[in-house]
Amino acid sequence: MKFKKILRVLLNIIFWAFVAGIASLAALVLIYGNDLPDYKKLATYAPPVATRLYASDGSLLIEYAEERRVFIDYADLPPQLVNAFIAAEDQNFWTHPGIDVQGIIRAVANNGLRMLGYNTTLSGASTITQQVAKNFFLTSERTISRKIREAILALRLERAFSKQHILTLYMNQIFLGARAYGVGSAALMYFNKPVSELTLAECAFLASLPKAPNNRDRAVERRNYVLRRMQEEGFITAGQAASAAEEELNINSGFTAQMQPEFQYFAEDVRRQLLGTLGRETLYNQGLYIKTTIVPELQIAASKALNKELDAYNAGRSDKLQGAIIAMNPHTGRIVAMTGGSSFRESSFNRATQAYRQIGSTIKPFVYLSALERGYSPQTMILDAPIVGWRENDTLWKPENYDKTFMGDVPLRLSLETSRNVPTVRLVEQIGTENAIEVAQRFGVYPSDMSNMNLSMALGSGETTLEKLVLGYSAFVNGGRVIQPKLVDYIEDRYGRVIDGTPTQIVEWSPDLLPPETVTESEPLSDPQSLYQMVSILQGAVERGTGKQARVPGHTIAGKTGTTNDVKDVWFVGFSKNLIAGVYLGFDTPKSLGRGAGSHMAARVFADFMSVALENEKNQPFAVPDGMTFMRVNRRSGAAASADPSGTIIQEAFKPGQTPNPAPKRTSADIDAVVGGVF
Repeated sequence: MKFKKILRVLLNIIFWAFVAGIASLAALVLIYGNDLPDYKKLATYAPPVATRLYASDGSLLIEYAEERRVFIDYADLPPQLVNAFIAAEDQNFWTHPGIDVQGIIRAVANNGLRMLGYNTTLSGASTITQQVAKNFFLTSERTISRKIREAILALRLERAFSKQHILTLYMNQIFLGARAYGVGSAALMYFNKPVSELTLAECAFLASLPKAPNNRDRAVERRNYVLRRMQEEGFITAGQAASAAEEELNINSGFTAQMQPEFQYFAEDVRRQLLGTLGRETLYNQGLYIKTTIVPELQIAASKALNKELDAYNAGRSDKLQGAIIAMNPHTGRIVAMTGGSSFRESSFNRATQAYRQIGSTIKPFVYLSALERGYSPQTMILDAPIVGWRENDTLWKPENYDKTFMGDVPLRLSLETSRNVPTVRLVEQIGTENAIEVAQRFGVYPSDMSNMNLSMALGSGETTLEKLVLGYSAFVNGGRVIQPKLVDYIEDRYGRVIDGTPTQIVEWSPDLLPPETVTESEPLSDPQSLYQMVSILQGAVERGTGKQARVPGHTIAGKTGTTNDVKDVWFVGFSKNLIAGVYLGFDTPKSLGRGAGSHMAARVFADFMSVALENEKNQPFAVPDGMTFMRVNRRSGAAASADPSGTIIQEAFKPGQTPNPAPKRTSADIDAVVGGVF
């Protein structure tokens, strides 16, 4: 009878203790559970993911990220990697409801024994689900209230999501050191491989990191502990554990996606551009796929050609010559190669797009085009004779040719092919300074709001960038169209949706569907016949004039050299039918390149690059517009070859109504004597 009373009392105590526990739990839920974060948004978890920059052939150039992260879906997680984290972090994960009562009891017992002096391991009781709750919604403060909120959130997460989804959240969010968030990024950072290629030992190492992510002093010891736990849980055999424990851990010192140095100037230009259009958050955290225009083999060729010339000049010098090269499709503006200096590591300043420098004689094609537009023919004669007393404002000026000689009357073509200064000055005087400069403005080389329109500007004292100059020359060969430089073909978000570029849109048909609006192109910058005449003259400059160093055997090339006063800056811009490239060389602080230097150096860089770029391309002559007439003429006199057959005979392109010059009165011997040594 007495036993029954004692049993009844015990049952009452247990009952009321259970009721009190339930009441306490309910009170805790009421107190701490009402203002918890909205955990349901984790159903569409989209973590910050690194943006990746790709070349035109799909090869990875670089990643942009504030937190290094590669999202891995549960189906793509290797089972051994999952088992390693389960064994190390939460052995009852698949069975507990969010909190592990057994784990709590075990942790309390172990920690109590440790406090009494027994050699037991100090352990915690947070489940993987609780860690998800903490990592996504709570702080890391060590307080009772935080642990209660964490437990409540964990229970709710388990009711809302599958175990697989919770594990996916955990494996992609956990910090594993070296700026790596999630196992996908950690596999790349530590072992330079995707998770699918991890060995058992490497899986165990990653699973050992959550406890001390930035401490690698005990890496092998911690990895072996995880292997023992995996064996105890039955995930691996003793033999597998022993074999993995003997494997050497080849851990990177801190892997980051590194690109070849040849691509750094281009990639930085892309980054600056997208930072302005997309913003930092989108660029660095939204996992964009950015397909750029760069062609790797052309980029490497451009960098090699530029540095070959720079290294040859800089050998044994303290002040280092710098330079740039940029190549693009003249019809689309797609940049296929860009190098802004000898070394991005030493200077990130991009001399292809950021350096404004005087352009010298590369301005002349725009000046001469102004004359062609006004009815001058390539064989119109211009006087090459001393100019005395030329005054501009308060400056008395005596223009000279580079060779200090004069040729008398010379055809416009010959003057430009050999880049003579004095005839150019007379031509500017004839057509007007503002008219000469206006063409350079129209083609985007000079700014449209430029107010200081003087003669020196028409002769190349104005400043612009190599990129703008190349874009201006592109209009010579593309029919006079304005194009914009293009670094990126398209951008996709993390879900494969195009967010930038010009993708093809598929629209479902409906009865009221209207046809698409016609895209109208802007008016050409110049008439096609004048443009062709200029291209033909620039082709002559490469074949017979100052640009001979730019010749590419077997290919039709046109282009123009440029040298500023005292040889402080040297240029060459040239093109085939479908590829244009510009080269600039000069010191960052302008000074003379010295004796023997000149635009032939830039032309050599161009030729080295184009020889690679056109190696497997079929030669394509420049397109001839309707209405042109071709006649053989004497290059020096501009007269028909039949009337003046001596000397160099060339094929000239005339517009309707234009004809060769009258036969000269001088003899062929006189002609050869005058021309001799000039070229």
